[in-house]
Formats: sequence, structure tokens, C-alpha cells
Amino acid sequence: MRSIKRRLLGWLICGFAAGSAVAGFGIFHTARNEASELFDYELRAVALSLPSNLRPGNGSEQHEPDMQGIADDRILIEIWDRNGTAIYHTAQAEPLPRNPAGFHTFEHEESHWRTFGVQQADRFVQVAQPVSVRETLALKLALHTLWPLAVFVPVAIVLVLLVVARGLAPVGALSALLAARSHNALGPVSLDRSVPIELRPLVVALNDLLARLNTASQAQRTFIADAAHELRSPLAALKLQLQAALRDGTLSGEPQTTGRIETRLNRLIRLVQQLLTLAREDAQAELPVAAVSLRRLAEHAIGDLSLLAEEKNIDLGLELRPPVTDDDICNVAADAHGLATLMNNLLDNAIRYTPPGGKIDLVLTRTNGRVGFDVVDNGPGIPEEHLERVLDRFYRANHVPGTGSGLGLSIAMRIAQRHGLKLVLRNNPGGRGLTASVSGLVVQEETEVKAQV
Repeated sequence: MRSIKRRLLGWLICGFAAGSAVAGFGIFHTARNEASELFDYELRAVALSLPSNLRPGNGSEQHEPDMQGIADDRILIEIWDRNGTAIYHTAQAEPLPRNPAGFHTFEHEESHWRTFGVQQADRFVQVAQPVSVRETLALKLALHTLWPLAVFVPVAIVLVLLVVARGLAPVGALSALLAARSHNALGPVSLDRSVPIELRPLVVALNDLLARLNTASQAQRTFIADAAHELRSPLAALKLQLQAALRDGTLSGEPQTTGRIETRLNRLIRLVQQLLTLAREDAQAELPVAAVSLRRLAEHAIGDLSLLAEEKNIDLGLELRPPVTDDDICNVAADAHGLATLMNNLLDNAIRYTPPGGKIDLVLTRTNGRVGFDVVDNGPGIPEEHLERVLDRFYRANHVPGTGSGLGLSIAMRIAQRHGLKLVLRNNPGGRGLTASVSGLVVQEETEVKAQV
């Protein structure tokens, strides 16, 4: 996978390194040439500054002139009189052939020399220096000129890394903003001054795509809601007509056949109601959070579904698990309607799949400053391989009895996700029954509730 950051850093660092190498090469050779000119100037200065008392007859007995350390550079001095007789040369050095006045480079006994000669009034002075010494000294001087560049290159590379990372930071921020969004948040991404000009066309195009997706999603939700709403009335009327016909005897047929018709009609009515609930949950972009008593919702849910439980002779009750006490009303910040729908769906699902004579408990829990509830039944449970799949829409395993549509648990999961809650299904120990656990509701103390009121 290609990375803009890597390509940008690669080109910048490689280009900068190549430019620095070329610059270093140029600086190095320029410094060497300037050092060579400096050494030539040194030869000329030595030749012109020799004392005039070096006369014929002094020879090698004459003391060496004070060169102030220049002799350390192996400078060879030779002087001839006007007749061409050598009258002086540096001690412990082989004499060199005489060259014309000016600068010259020549080879002598497999060594290269650089000389400067000058004709004075009564003598000819020649100053020579080995080319190898000059090259060594010039190399040292040139290398000394490169150390600022050697320090600057890594500093500049680090600076490039920081600048590129900071320059691409808005892209990362935009990615993090989109990743943190909810899957149903299709509103436009805000365009403020923090968005660079280069990213504005991308953000505009993204907002346009989000707007089109929102329109399509809204049309789909509206269609489902309208279709379910239009189906609910005729289905309810059809059920009433079926019940009336069965009572007055105008509908004749086998009881088994009419029972199947009524069962399928009830299943269809329940499916329409669930589709309406699902469309209502999907249509709410924002969660209307308010203070609500979880215990009051639990009591209402037990009351609403008690008749359905009595039809199957199921023991339906409310329990409080410590540290929840009898005086604890469990105030939470949530959407009361959505939380009630979540609780009713889980209880209804447990009642439908628990055999007659069973038991279902709605248990209020509190853990680490957060409250929740468990719906515990002693029904057949769910095979482990289907525990996660049953939360998908319209999924029903082959082993499941009854006339469900596969939407009850998916609606419960959708509501839990909107509230930021955790819904977990697990089989009870011993393989008998199922526990649907909802946790993560934020507790609101009485002072907070009074402040809101």
C-alpha cells in the first residue's frame, strides 16, 4: 500500500541528501583550491621575506632563518648568486634544480614539488614544497570546512520529519474524526479554519456523499415506517373480523386450520410492530437523554407482560441484586422510551421461548457506579455457535421453536448501541436457560435529578 507520507519523506530526504552531497563536494574542492592558493602565497611570502645577509661564503654554516613554524611544512629554500652559483640551501635537504621565476610544479626523484622563484638584485631565491604535503594540509583544511554541513544535515532531516508530520496532521485529524463518528451519523463534517485549503475539496466531496447517503437512508426508513404503518390497520381489522367470525360461527372449518391462520396473523402483526419500532429507532439521529428510574421502568415492564406470562403459567418477577436495595430507585441518564422498549423486547423474547411453567426474573444490578439489568429464564437457551448471530436482523436458527421474526433481539441490540450499553447473551450454568445482560447505564444521584428538574 502506497503512503503519501513515506513518498514525501523519501523524496525530500533523498533530495536533500543528494543536494548536500553535491554542495559538500563543491565546498570540499573549493576549499582545496583556496588552500592551494594560500600555500602559494606562503611560498611567495617566504621567498620575499628572506634576510638579505645570506651572502656567498656563508654557505651551510649560515644559521637557518626564522620561519616561525613554516619549516614544519617542509619548505625548502635555495639561493643562487647572479652567476648561478648556489650560495644557500636548507640544511639536511637534497638540492633541487633551478626553475625559472614564478610558480612551477615538477617531478624530482619520484616526488612532485611546487616551487616559487624570484630574481632579486644580486641573487635568485627559490622556495619549494612537496606537493604531497600541500595535498595533506589542503585535505585537512577542506575537511574542517565540512563539519558545519555534517552537523546541519541530520538536523535538517529531523526538521523535515517534524514538518511533514505536522503538515499531514490535518489528514490524521480528519481520519480520527470520521472514525469516531457513529455509523448512523450522516451529518456534514464541519469546515472551519483548522481545515487546510488542500483538504477542503475532499471535505466538500465527503459532505456531498454523506448528504446523498443520508437522503437514501432516510428514504429507506420512511418507506419501512410507512409500509408498516399502512399494514398495521388492515391487519388489526382482519384479526378482529377473524375473531368475530369464529365467535358467531360464520367461519367454518377445522379448528386446527383456523388456529394456524390466527397464529400467522399474530406473527404478521408482531412483525409490523417490530418494523415500526426498528424504523423509529433508526430515524432518531440524537438520543433524547433524561433522568429516568430504571426500577420504575422494570415494574411497568413486569406489569405490561404479566398477562402474556400468565397465559403460559410462567413465574415472572422482579429481583434486586445487592448492592441494589429496596429503597434504590436506580436513577439513570437514558431515553425512557428506548430503554423501556429494550427491556420489554428482552422480556417478551424470554416469555416466548420459555416453556409453560417456567420462570423468568428481571434482576436489577449495580457494578462500579453503573447500573444495569439481567433477564434470566430457565428456557432451552441458545447453542453457543448461535449466540452472536441471533443479534442480527431476521436471523433465526433452525432449532428455535415458535413463530418469531428474528427482529426482537436485533432491536434490543440497536437500542443498546444507541445508549452506549453492552448487551451480552450467555447460557446459564448447567445448560438450562439464558441470561440477557445489559450494563453500563450511568447513575444519576438525587441531587443531579433535582437540578435538572
